[in-house]
Formats: sequence, structure tokens, C-alpha cells
Amino acid sequence: MKDGVLRTTCGICQIGCGALVHFTNGRPIKIEGDPLHPLNKGKLCQKGYASLEYLYHPKRITKPLKRVGARGQGKWMPVGWDEALNIIADKFIEHKKTFGPESVAFIRGAAKGLQDSYLTRFANAFGSPNITSMAYVCFIPRYAASMITYGFYAIPDLDYPPKTIIVWGANISDTLFHVYERLCNAVRRGAVLIVVDPGSNRVTREASMVLKPKPTTDLHLILAMLHVIIKEGLYDKNFVEQYTTGFRELANHVSAYTPEQVSEVTWIPADTIVHLARVYALNKPSAIQWGNGIDHTPDNFQTARAICILRAITGNIGIPGGDVQWTNPALIERGSVAFSLHDHIPPEVRAKRITKGNALLPNQFYALPQALIEAMITGVPYPIKSCYIQGCNPLLTYPNPRKVCKALEAVDFLTVSDMFMTPTASLADIVLPVATYLEFDSIVNAPYSLAVTSIQQKATRVGECRSDYEILKGLADRLGLANIFWPTEEECLDFILSPSNITFAQFRDIAVLEGRKLYRDDVHNTFPTPSGKVELYSTRLESWGFAPLPKPTTEIEVNNINET
Repeated sequence: MKDGVLRTTCGICQIGCGALVHFTNGRPIKIEGDPLHPLNKGKLCQKGYASLEYLYHPKRITKPLKRVGARGQGKWMPVGWDEALNIIADKFIEHKKTFGPESVAFIRGAAKGLQDSYLTRFANAFGSPNITSMAYVCFIPRYAASMITYGFYAIPDLDYPPKTIIVWGANISDTLFHVYERLCNAVRRGAVLIVVDPGSNRVTREASMVLKPKPTTDLHLILAMLHVIIKEGLYDKNFVEQYTTGFRELANHVSAYTPEQVSEVTWIPADTIVHLARVYALNKPSAIQWGNGIDHTPDNFQTARAICILRAITGNIGIPGGDVQWTNPALIERGSVAFSLHDHIPPEVRAKRITKGNALLPNQFYALPQALIEAMITGVPYPIKSCYIQGCNPLLTYPNPRKVCKALEAVDFLTVSDMFMTPTASLADIVLPVATYLEFDSIVNAPYSLAVTSIQQKATRVGECRSDYEILKGLADRLGLANIFWPTEEECLDFILSPSNITFAQFRDIAVLEGRKLYRDDVHNTFPTPSGKVELYSTRLESWGFAPLPKPTTEIEVNNINET
């Protein structure tokens, strides 16, 4: 495009705001929000407005680099793409042949876009069970708990609006700003805003009630709320009787978690716990906007399970103004077998996945980062010879950076795909320059907000940067895996859009596909679980060897509660 405006979707974070790119003489000169986009409605955050700054940042890597000095010494030689990809492919083939596919590990960051799923597809096709990410402390605990409990990921119906909104462990004013806008509108319309967060932010300052529990004790607090709601008969009796399983077991389980006893653990006064439970249960409809604060606790999955149960027994799941299901536009799902190819790894190879002896849910296929780091250093249970890192800076984001540095230095061959020379990239043997969201086409399906699928369109290209798709396609071709990636990125996007019977070329004109809310009446009060009901007591978890009801792992605190 020489002059004019291009509709796209900001890709700096995961929430999928519509953006307009303005061109003069073929060069993007301005970014602004798309007023026609249903999520952000013309607004962008500071990061979105700064898109051009990092697109043209002078410190961007714009050519493939090969290390020529000692690792970490900072001496590099620019090389062509063919040479860089050939070196990587040769090492992968060598290590796979000698040590098995599990000796090649993959670490990805959190672009939250299709590029994450491209790496998953590549790793599964290559045959390595050792692909890891930050998912275990970001979103997946809440998603997995939701699917186990009632079969979908519920989203607050803020536009109805709710009468009560609890923001739990989420700084949405800085991280989900268009959700924050909708929340503020709900408060202006009379919703009571309650925040549970040990920290402070704009949302806590605007709330009518703020609870600051001792970090990691959120699960105890929720169990005490459940105790109050059940003991005082504040639960939705009709819904519980007809549409849940395991209520009797739940009631017996939470009987030990009295507000008085839990108060000592959480630092929240007992009368405040009681008041919170009553407001949430009685001032309906009520909605809970949760966030990564839940995922960052040791009991993240079970804490999320407890919130799902709280939503359900009060009858706040699937009602206008509560937490509701959304139908997504028809797409090939990124996590599906058809796209991720996780069935390409035989069970005996999958069983070699590095988990450091930790039991994982059988429907989760990623390795644990901390276990992978340990294996890189010790070679136990087997050596990790090559590591491919995409859009992740473990030296900055993983715990114990000295140990991470030791691990990255221990592998024979390290490749990093990134936009800048991060501390992690500085330890690599090959650094690949990756494109920003303004430099490739894609489809954005934000997981945290309304069910909206948006267009992302290539506006320009800087230097020799390539998209993650193009990079992984080039590697796949050299590894005898040419058939796992489509000849072009656009053909891949055509495949993803195929259930909607449109091509990506047609999507350029459409720009946005919207899903819709599904209230309980719309689905006849059925739930996509094995029982067709909300499973308070999970027999699936029990059969897999996990607690069927949310239970804290802090044994001393639990024992103190039960013995009191």
C-alpha cells in the first residue's frame, strides 16, 4: 500500500485490539485504534500506540547471526537464511539420530498468537515431547479447571451488567484495558465492584471493597466463602439439584473451612469473609473477572476449580450478568489435533517427556520449564543436546537466572528466534530475526474477552526479518517435514478459516468475525461434560489420581484448620 489506511489487529499483547495503520509513500507512519472493532472501539493502550517505535527500533535484529566467539562473548557474523537454517537443521538431525528426538527441546514465549501454535505443530511433527512454555502459570490452570468443571471457559457478561463484580487477581486496567472499560461502564450503571488482590492498582482504588489476602491463600478464602454460602443456604438450590453433581461431597469438604479458622491463614477478618460470601451470593447476577494472580499460586488449578464451583452453586454460571459461555466463530482450533498434531508423537515417546516426576493432567502435553532446565544441566533423565527458543527470554522470566544461564550454556546447540538481542539470545549459536505483528498476515482470536476473531495484515517488512511461520516452514523443509506446513502462510490461514467457508483473501474484506453469548436457556441447561452437568466433585480427576475437590497443598495450614 502506497498511501491510505490498513485494518489490522495489534499483536503486542494477547487481547486483540483492532488497529489502523496509516501509510505515506508506502511507509507506515501512524497507528491508531479501529473505531469499528467490537473490542477496543477505537482506543489503544500505550503499547499499541508505540508499535511503530519497536517496528523501526534501531536495536532490532534484522539479519540471521552466527556466533563466532565464545558463547556469551557477543561476537557475531551475519549469515544468509539458507546457511542459518541449514546449520540448525543439521544439528537437529544429528542429535535426533544419535540421542533421540527428545534430546531436542523447544521453549516458546507468550505471543498468544498463531506463532505459538506453529512451534507446537513443528515440535510434535519433529517428534520431541519436550516443548515448554509459561502456560503452567498463565491461563492454562484456569482454562483446564473450567473445562473439567463445566466444559467451557466462562467470560463475565459485563455489558448486561452484573450487580456484583469481583476482580480476582487481575490488573485489568493495565493488561485488559478494553475489559476495564466495560467494567467501568458496569460500575457506572450500579454494579458493586469488589477486588481480591494483595497488591494495589487502579482497579483496587476504584473498588467499594478490597480484600488483600496473604499471597498463596486464595484457595482457603474461596473454600471459606463456599462454607458460608452452603451453611447459610445461600446457594441456588434448584440449579444445584438439577444441574450439578457432587454437592453433598462438596458440602462435607468445605465444612472444615470456617471463616474464623481461615481468617488466621488468609489475614482476612472472618466477618469480611462472611460479608463477601453474602454479597456475591445474594446481590445477583454476580460475575468474577479473574486473572494471572490465580495462576501464580501453588494451588493454581484447584483455586480456579474452586472459583468455577463458586460460580456454579450460586447459579451465576450462564445467566445474564453472570459468567457465560461464548460461541467462537467457526475456525480450526489451534489446540485441536488437526492443528497441533500432538497425536504424531507415539505414547512411548510422549512418556519420555521431562516432568521431573510431577504428575500432570493427561490432557496436557507440555513439559515443565523447571524440569527441562534441570535436565539441561544434569543430563538426567537424558541429555538435552539442542534447544530452540522462540520469543522467550528465560534469563529474564524464569526463576533462578543463574541456574537458567548454566542450563543454556550446557546445551550443545542453542537457537533463539527473537526481535532483539536479549540476554538469552546473547548465549545462542544462531539468532534468527523474527517479524513483528506488522510484518506478517495472521488471524487473531483473543482468549480472554469476547469471542471475536480479527484480521492481522502485513503492513511492511524490515530488513531480512521473517515470520515464525516462514522460519519453521524453512526448517521443516530441511528436516523432511515439508508436508506439515502449507506452501505459504496464507494457505495455512485458509485452512484455519475453512469451517467458516471463507478464505483469508475474503477475510481481508470482512476483517472481523463475531461469536455470541450462550446463556443457559440457549443450551437447555446442559453442560459439555461427561455427565452433562457441572461436576463439583470430579470423578475424572479422581480417576487420574488428583483431588476430586479443591484442596490446598499447604499441608500444615490444612491440618491446622482440620484440627481446630
